[in-house]
Amino acid sequence: MCGINGFIIKTNQANQHLAQDVNDMNNLITHRGPDDDGVFTYHNDGFSIGMGMRRLSIIDLSLGKQPIFSEDKQLVILFNGEIYNYLDLKNKLQQNGVQFLTNSDTEVILKLYEHEGESSFKKLDGMFAFSIYDKKRNKLFIARDFFGEKPLYYTSHNDQFVWGSELKSVINKLKLKPKIDKKGLNLFFRLTYIPAPFTIYNGVYKLEANHYLSYDLLTHEFVIIPIEKPSKIVQNKNYSLKTAKKEVKELVYETVSSRSISDVPLGTFLSGGVDSSIVSLCLAQEKSSPIDTFSIGFEKKAYDETDKSRVVAKLIGSNHHEFIIGEKDIQKNIEEILLNFDEPFADSSSLPTYLVSNRTSDYVKVALTGDGGDEVFGGYNKYYMGKMNNYYSKFIPEPFHNFISAISSPILKTKSDKRKHLFKLERLLNSINYNGQYYWDIISLGYTKNSLHQFLLPAILEDNIFEWYKNKTGIANPTSLSDFRTIDKHISLEGDMLVKVDRTSMLNSLECRAPFLNKTLWNYTNSLPESLLLKGWNKKYILKEAFKDQFDDGFLDKSKSGFGAPVGDWLRSSLKSELESYIDTNKLENQGVFNIDPTRELIFNHLNAKADNTFKVWTFYCFQKWYYNTYQNL
Repeated sequence: MCGINGFIIKTNQANQHLAQDVNDMNNLITHRGPDDDGVFTYHNDGFSIGMGMRRLSIIDLSLGKQPIFSEDKQLVILFNGEIYNYLDLKNKLQQNGVQFLTNSDTEVILKLYEHEGESSFKKLDGMFAFSIYDKKRNKLFIARDFFGEKPLYYTSHNDQFVWGSELKSVINKLKLKPKIDKKGLNLFFRLTYIPAPFTIYNGVYKLEANHYLSYDLLTHEFVIIPIEKPSKIVQNKNYSLKTAKKEVKELVYETVSSRSISDVPLGTFLSGGVDSSIVSLCLAQEKSSPIDTFSIGFEKKAYDETDKSRVVAKLIGSNHHEFIIGEKDIQKNIEEILLNFDEPFADSSSLPTYLVSNRTSDYVKVALTGDGGDEVFGGYNKYYMGKMNNYYSKFIPEPFHNFISAISSPILKTKSDKRKHLFKLERLLNSINYNGQYYWDIISLGYTKNSLHQFLLPAILEDNIFEWYKNKTGIANPTSLSDFRTIDKHISLEGDMLVKVDRTSMLNSLECRAPFLNKTLWNYTNSLPESLLLKGWNKKYILKEAFKDQFDDGFLDKSKSGFGAPVGDWLRSSLKSELESYIDTNKLENQGVFNIDPTRELIFNHLNAKADNTFKVWTFYCFQKWYYNTYQNL
């Protein structure tokens, strides 16, 4: 686990500062790997290449130092992540006479490439971003894992190609300040984050999950290629509940076991929800001694659910660590947390995720999480919101819906940041439409298309911002649970959930592993009838059925809130003066992004508790935080 960096200088002039330039990039991501670093440089007649990494030592502590070379020194690799099936892959290579000098998974990737080329990348089960320089072929390969658990950015300019695990290293290598990308900006205000391949910067991109980039060092051209084509979703209608329960349980135990290989202490994040409870249970049953579990709660009781995690901790006999946080805890770290994303990011759950990572890192170096369980098993509220839209629009005529919305809107408006039943009902009604686009509205957690037209200046607005994703997934008008989950894999999982966990955990030098993010498990649940994932209004039905005999009656069916933070309240208190500074008329005018009057009205209505505009105002706040503390300082 670490972070990687690299660049290619497209010139035949020797650069005497290659190693220093790599070190400068590495130094910006020391938090990702405080244990060690590594640098590789090479100059040829037509180019210079520099590659680097920072390492958090998890496996093969003594011999796993990078970079790692092939025996003839013609191949070199720098790697970030964990390959969970590396021992199986290594055994097969050894049976064919391949010899190894280390016990690290990094060397396995290199040997596999040496014998099978780029086609070997699809054999890797894990989270990864790596770069391989092949001197014989004069090619560079950078690759990213199936789900996009590990980040990888890149940019190509006239005289250089740059890549890295975090935006800060890439941007620092550029000679000119990049402009704000309009598509990235519009995606952020719609979604509250920016999914691959876009970033907030024009000309700077995220490598898509499950893709590799092949760069020709002689022509300085590159292509981006899928590591493996997604399996076509074909549901087996004949799956019996009994068979599915048995196979799900076996697959979950196997994937938790594979993610528990470590030469350092590990534990689990335990929120008390279905996913983290099952992961913790499986790990506890595998280990011979009690595992460590970690949960975080809030002083504000409406957000605190530590009672659920205590029940599970007692059940599995873990060494449980519970941390209660308040507004003051967030105040100390909010700038560090938000600015470490390097671009605007407004998922408020990043705040408690950072704090639980921070506290957990005092005890262990690796934590297993329940991330991905909702996408893999169909657990989000938005999935039955989508299902509801299908029924609703079929039986309720559009004019009657417009009438219902008009009379219910004032009733459903809430003034406090509690996000309970009225909030959910209002969100459902706002997402209803009759043109097949409702799921794109459901995932727009910031601003809807209509509200964004009021908020942003016409010169900044971009319509059809989801067009790239519709073409990528082949789903223009999503209607089924499979459609919803596929869209989420490409957008919210890669762009939000995994970004949040990676940046907040790595900022604390903690490795997080998500057992549910397993290709085999993903493909398996895609083969199940949708009724085994979402049965009526029972989400994650098959997962809960598979493990319900391991928990007290009804425990897995208890409702649970999301892992958010009461930022709506904080914007009215500790963050108020800073927020007000961002709506100064002169500042907004000079920025040239927002419609001034509607923006100020939106903020003041929230501050004066006339309406709960938490999502919109927090998204605005996070953008301004990035703009004035990062972008202006470039």
